[in-house]
Amino acid sequence: MENRPLVILGSNRKNSLTEAITRKALKQKEFDLIDLLDYEIAHYNYDAHYPVGDQFDEVISQVLLYDNLIFATPVYWYSMSGVMKVFFDRLTDLITIQKDTGRQLHGKNAIIIAVGADPEIPEGFEIPFKHTAAYLGINYQGCTYYPTKS
Repeated sequence: MENRPLVILGSNRKNSLTEAITRKALKQKEFDLIDLLDYEIAHYNYDAHYPVGDQFDEVISQVLLYDNLIFATPVYWYSMSGVMKVFFDRLTDLITIQKDTGRQLHGKNAIIIAVGADPEIPEGFEIPFKHTAAYLGINYQGCTYYPTKS
């Protein structure tokens, strides 16, 4: 397993403020980065016949190489970004059709870096992260919020 953390960047645009703030926050650490915009990840579909032909499995195979995960997302409408939400929705694959892969997430550590315009993180923002981590056996270690306005 990789000792340095893996940042899973969920901004909806390249060279985003979320990426810049994440890089600044981690300036003293070495880390690897997956920008979800670089991958085609289909929306979860209850009726799909798998595999769906996207790159979700490629991303998950990279994620599994790391013990420490950092989910970096802007706050959109009091929640994670759309691209991050699609990724989280697809984690359903790992508890339904790819259970052996999903079990490999057990024991990993995860934190959130959130960037938003509000002075404080919106109430309830962390709930999807906390519950998803608990369900998959990931050690959720909290969220650091960076407001862009004072």
